[in-house]
Amino acid sequence: MNDPFPAIAEASATGETADLFADIRATVGVRVVNLVWRHLATLDGALPWAWAAVKPLYLDGLPDQAARRFRETMAIPRLASLAGDAPAGVDAVLASYDHSNTINLFALGALVAWLRGEVAAGLKPWGGARLPAPDVTLPPLASEADVPPETWALVQRLNRFGDRPQPLILASMYRHLAHAPAFLQRVEQALAPAHADGALDQAIAANRAAAHHAAKQLAQAISAKRPALADKIEAGVSGFVDHAIGKMVTICRSIRVARGNAL
Repeated sequence: MNDPFPAIAEASATGETADLFADIRATVGVRVVNLVWRHLATLDGALPWAWAAVKPLYLDGLPDQAARRFRETMAIPRLASLAGDAPAGVDAVLASYDHSNTINLFALGALVAWLRGEVAAGLKPWGGARLPAPDVTLPPLASEADVPPETWALVQRLNRFGDRPQPLILASMYRHLAHAPAFLQRVEQALAPAHADGALDQAIAANRAAAHHAAKQLAQAISAKRPALADKIEAGVSGFVDHAIGKMVTICRSIRVARGNAL
């Protein structure tokens, strides 16, 4: 699959980009910089502007509070049990992406709403205590050359769940889990029925709509000057919010529920 969203690898980042990546990791509470930020780093001036626009939201706990409310009512398709032993690193990957994707869905969704002029009127959003970030170490981010062909084909099949026939973006969570192919096979077996009967797509659509509504409220907290690259930034960020992050929030949470360890 050709990725229309080029990105700068964390190990390749230098200068201001490396400093921003470090600040993102520290502020969001993650061990890896999500792909959306690494993509923005390829657009001249986009990463500094976008991070400056949304960092205050993270610091004030606005997306954390939105995530708490969201999880109280989010739609979770019923999957076959995935409980039991799993290779080292599996639960760390799931916990990390469950946290970062959900937080980013609201912060970046607010940025998209602001760039589109969809800021909601009414009550100002409120912040509060931040969700604790998982203190975990993730396995390497696998590429096609790092795993057997059958494992990479499995990653590609999983990535089609909950997205258009040709997904725009390869979800990084599956690349981290590619080092545990037996577990990914179990995930495929659990997701396939929900995909076939439409339950997975329905849950993703419902959760995406609820998050979009909340993000328009959060957009009131953004104070920035519209950048020259506004259209390109909006196109890049919305690709993640509407697709990769938008679907993986539901999928990752469903997997954690099926494993019995969603907090």
